[in-house]
Amino acid sequence: WGLDRAKPPVPSFTIGIDKPEVIEKKVREAEDYPILKIKLGGENDEEIMRTIRRITKKTLRVDANEGWKSKEVALRKIQWLEQEGVEFVEQPMPSENLDGVAWVRERAKLPLIADENCIRLYDIPKLMNSYDGINIKLMKCTGLREAIKMVSTARACGMKVMVGCMIETSIAISAAAQFSPLIDYADLDGNVL
Repeated sequence: WGLDRAKPPVPSFTIGIDKPEVIEKKVREAEDYPILKIKLGGENDEEIMRTIRRITKKTLRVDANEGWKSKEVALRKIQWLEQEGVEFVEQPMPSENLDGVAWVRERAKLPLIADENCIRLYDIPKLMNSYDGINIKLMKCTGLREAIKMVSTARACGMKVMVGCMIETSIAISAAAQFSPLIDYADLDGNVL
């Protein structure tokens, strides 16, 4: 389950929802990062993506933070994001709507990653039909021991694994980095945001 990796995955840098001029500035400041994680889920999603794509062709990952409330809107946005070169979409819909996410997953090509739906180990089996992967955050799951169990469980369920963070110190980020060779995607920029 990832122990054969030569090196850990490349971390992304997060760009939050903001006005186009602020987003442009943030994208330029993130020049050293080869992957950008873009927060969407608001009224100006298209404007944000146009602004970013005007500046860079980097790999993009999208976190909708439960922002798309209906399955039809989520599907339409995800299909549009496929054309924008997005690698995956994290938490497209509210966490209580697993059936809606499953409906979207059947129709969308981009992988869907659970965040707010995946806090602890026992959450993972019920996500198998709705998501392609999970996001593990040490500050939510109780620590490294639980995180390692979550990696094993997700792999047994055929799911991808991401390690994420919140706004955290470099000490907390270094703890999460300890198991990054076991995972597929890294989002460990909380100490620089």
